[in-house]
Amino acid sequence: MKELTIEAAVESIEIVTDFVLGELERLGCPMKAQTQIAVAIDELFGNIAKYAYSPDVGKATVRFEVENEPLSVVITFIDNGKPFNPLEQAEPDVHAAASERVAGGLGIFLVKKTMDMVEYNFEEGKNILKIKKKISK
Repeated sequence: MKELTIEAAVESIEIVTDFVLGELERLGCPMKAQTQIAVAIDELFGNIAKYAYSPDVGKATVRFEVENEPLSVVITFIDNGKPFNPLEQAEPDVHAAASERVAGGLGIFLVKKTMDMVEYNFEEGKNILKIKKKISK
């Protein structure tokens, strides 16, 4: 397991992405999965940066773990910000015309569609959001 604790700021998204992509490259993760995970990081860490501590800034931890059989990665986002379960948000109507859509929700919708598992818990004052992606070679 590898872990990075960093300021929960939009400017930190690139650092978090580089941290995770570096680990994925060491595993020989296919580019498609890397891209899907990078989009998930942008969405999930971006939400933490924008909303968890607003208007203040706090810390967030990103944990990277590898599971075998099948080869998968689990990325956990942990913050002490306001309790927020993004999985409870209404799914966007992706079939509606763009002009008729309500803003928001598309990012987490994409995360749920591209990851093999997304789960949220609020424990001991912490938001804990896990994503899992199989990375067959």
